[in-house]
Amino acid sequence: MEASAYAPTLRLLHWLVATLVLSVWPLGFMIKFVRDEVKLDFYMLHESLGFIVLWLMLVRIGARLTSGAPSALTDGIEHHVANVVHVLLYLFLIVMPLSGFLATNAHGFPLHWFNLVPIWSPIGKAPEIAPVFSAIHEWSSWILLGLFALHIAGVIFHHVIRRDGTLYRIL
Repeated sequence: MEASAYAPTLRLLHWLVATLVLSVWPLGFMIKFVRDEVKLDFYMLHESLGFIVLWLMLVRIGARLTSGAPSALTDGIEHHVANVVHVLLYLFLIVMPLSGFLATNAHGFPLHWFNLVPIWSPIGKAPEIAPVFSAIHEWSSWILLGLFALHIAGVIFHHVIRRDGTLYRIL
């Protein structure tokens, strides 16, 4: 591994999470548009994949804390903005699936992961707080989409305009 690349574990986790989020987000958005006959299947898939995102992000944070990150290719305000976006991405990649998990539990629908494994509900049915978790989940999904757009804009800026090796560090 070259000195300026992320550790292989971090690269793998980055792309796994990215692939899952790019699957889970549209599934969640489409749920309100699908026929009732398949709505529960969409929910199950959305929630089950989202639960994987939550656990992969926890593993990813642990891996990042133990293996660190390569040296920055930029400094100053650009480096600061990149750090803020990355921290917020990590934060919302935990807040969004966690709030979704808690919302479904609070609405009285405990997660049955891929219809195979029942997942313990930490709060049980709690209709009084379910709307709060649902709102956090929805708002965090839109915030995450905005952060994703900023992240992609940074990738394009570095790869197309600056022509530095930023993109290759995560490939």
